[in-house]
Amino acid sequence: MGGVVIGRVMAPGSAHGRALRLREPLSLWGGMDPASGEIIDARHPQVGESLSGRVILMAATRGSSSSSSILAEAVRARSAPVAILLGEPDLILAVGAAVADELYGIRVPIVQLPPESLEAIPDGAEVTV
Repeated sequence: MGGVVIGRVMAPGSAHGRALRLREPLSLWGGMDPASGEIIDARHPQVGESLSGRVILMAATRGSSSSSSILAEAVRARSAPVAILLGEPDLILAVGAAVADELYGIRVPIVQLPPESLEAIPDGAEVTV
């Protein structure tokens, strides 16, 4: 049983998948292999987990302006998350989602949620965006 949460749309689209809550911020640049979708940052507690096909829950990102290109490349490789739900806005990821939509016609919705709403989504829950 689920509920409806309203957030700030940073990149439009719709998606459905299983939630993956990241316990620490992640920069996609150097943190995710765009070919596989796997977390490759050796310092991240979830190194080895796959973001591919998942709805990613992140309180915050660890910025790099190159994260937009990694997201777009992961979309091209069909290894990207299906959606990203954030507690804080990240315009760099929104740019990557816009580029992927323009180049490949594939949307990765990115939505900023109030922190309490983001925290209320259980890890592993089926989420529709």
